Amino acid sequence: MSRAMQLAMSEEDTLALCASHKVAVSAIESLPGGGVRLVCKSSSGAVLLRLKARSKVMKIHQPREGHRPGTPIW
Repeated sequence: MSRAMQLAMSEEDTLALCASHKVAVSAIESLPGGGVRLVCKSSSGAVLLRLKARSKVMKIHQPREGHRPGTPIW
């Protein structure tokens, strides 16, 4: 089972939900169309959050924001 999921929640609400269920977060990022992409540190944490936030899990994959690291100026 994947540790990543997309949720129709704000970043603050998602982090509060993770904290209330003691689920460690590996990464979180906002999605351009709304919602967040969350990566849990454990697959058991991801399963727990999918059960607790069942109605907020996005069924249709939302595209992520493109990220390109800046070129350092020396």
